[in-house]
Amino acid sequence: MTAAVPICAIVPPYVLDRLAEAGHEPAVRSLLLDTAHRAARLAPPPPVSTGPTPSRLIADTAHSQRLPGRTVRTEGQAPVADQSVNHAYDGLGDTFALYATVFGRRSIDNRGLRLDATVHYGQDYDNAFWNGHQMVFGDGDGEIFGDFTACVDVIGHELTHGVTQFTAGLQYQDQPGALNESVSDVFGSLVKQYALRQDAAHADWLIGAGLLAPGIQGVALRSMKAPGTAYDDPRLGKDPQPAHMRDYVDTTDDNGGVHINSGIPNHAFYLLATALGGQAWDRAGRIWYDALTGHQLAADADFTAFARATVAAAKARYPDQSSVADTVTASWAQVGVSPG
Repeated sequence: MTAAVPICAIVPPYVLDRLAEAGHEPAVRSLLLDTAHRAARLAPPPPVSTGPTPSRLIADTAHSQRLPGRTVRTEGQAPVADQSVNHAYDGLGDTFALYATVFGRRSIDNRGLRLDATVHYGQDYDNAFWNGHQMVFGDGDGEIFGDFTACVDVIGHELTHGVTQFTAGLQYQDQPGALNESVSDVFGSLVKQYALRQDAAHADWLIGAGLLAPGIQGVALRSMKAPGTAYDDPRLGKDPQPAHMRDYVDTTDDNGGVHINSGIPNHAFYLLATALGGQAWDRAGRIWYDALTGHQLAADADFTAFARATVAAAKARYPDQSSVADTVTASWAQVGVSPG
């Protein structure tokens, strides 16, 4: 894939907008940086094969904005004193492990691409993003957000934007963009569940749990189990995610609500995983992975098209278990999407 890719950040722009309007300086600076990142729209580097095991490189900008920064840890090196470096290194490894062990994927491009990450980006930068080349982590401001390397699901989420980039290439606008964000939430959650060896019933189904600073009224950035309930705070506002198509948000903000309406397919996956039971990466995760990587999914796929792809994937993977495809159909129906 050689086309320019969007900058995909974990904190939605509407959250930072609200903080900036209230005069929160780190949010103002973060928004300016995010705007510059989106304008750059970097083209991804050519894939480089490094073998079937992970290859990781962590760099440190020392609070500057000059990427990639100074290399501080590479594959196989021992942990260092800086815990942000170690968290990033471990999170990249956890993400590689899920994709390699469960789905047989060799890194995010399936050709062994080296996983690069930069920590301590900017001053009190309130975000983390994938730019088509690498992961970039801010430290947070300590008042609203903490260190973005501390949440393995955030790392899995952002690296999955790379997987989508190298597979379906879902457009980052409206429903295809919401699917792009949802797929990253799904596999970000699976990375955490796989690392913790949790089954679907015991997972928290939160994205960014522990990211909000003490005193913020909320538990995470998003909830797949109960979209719209992750936070309700005077500074952040209320989580706007819908869980059903009847509450779909038509907006021109946030690329047509990509971080908002992703709650609908997120909830469909949660319903499927808990209905099937066991480990969510096993059957539900394989179905979503097959749908994402199958050649039949167009870059402009809407929710209905993706739902159809998941039903087809379930039938193909479990031809002798019709109840699995029926459960996929029922899960989409519960959020108001009919695969047809």
